[in-house]
Amino acid sequence: MVLKDAVVCITGASSGIGYACAEKFAEGGSKLLLVARRKDRLEKLAAYLVNRYGATSHLVGLDVREQRAVEKAFAGLPEEWRAIEVLVNNAGLSRGLDKLHEGKIQDWEEMIDTNVKGLLYVSRAVIPGMVERRRGTIVNIGSIAGHEVYPGGNVYCASKHAVDAVTKGMRIDLVDTSVRVCSVDPGLVETEFSMVRFRGNAERAKQVYENLTPLTPTDVADAVYFCASRPPHVQVADMILLATAQATSTLVHRAPQE
Repeated sequence: MVLKDAVVCITGASSGIGYACAEKFAEGGSKLLLVARRKDRLEKLAAYLVNRYGATSHLVGLDVREQRAVEKAFAGLPEEWRAIEVLVNNAGLSRGLDKLHEGKIQDWEEMIDTNVKGLLYVSRAVIPGMVERRRGTIVNIGSIAGHEVYPGGNVYCASKHAVDAVTKGMRIDLVDTSVRVCSVDPGLVETEFSMVRFRGNAERAKQVYENLTPLTPTDVADAVYFCASRPPHVQVADMILLATAQATSTLVHRAPQE
């Protein structure tokens, strides 16, 4: 697939994997429809991308948890931004590592509303256009947590298992449309993820990546771009990415860094 001048929509584009995906597609000459709550960060990202790659961007300040806002935002896109070729459903988060019977309801709702319902809302707004044009690629950012369950990960893992199920359901529903549905499921990636999970506790977040070399957001962005740039007859159904020092969600080899 030639992605030069193709409209690529990335949710959660203001940091981490979403930011890295924006840079990767900008490098490939795509037009970027960047979606995130923090529009000020999107503006800085867009300025960087135009300076470095000459990239064209359209920015949408949006919380994907708000169904009506999602519907309005995509319905109101300028004509030249409506033919979305690639949708990267990246917006997502985790909160805490509480046991289920000690969990915070607000944390549960935030994870489910963002990771599952937000993905559904955006997909519902974008996919009909892809079906009508009979072309497009959806890349859902899942997680190793969508394939395993680890201590304290109960609701987060459930939300990522849901992403896996929704992805498979999409692929079934779209099998006769030429629209491709892919999933990229990383393990440990050093982003703001742990800072968000532990509500800004930098020391605890740092411990997650201590004495190992985790994946970088660019590693994941490379995988996303690979999925989107395959020939039209090739669909990368699911790609699990792990750091070399990680075998499962909980089995990680930590060695003091020299």
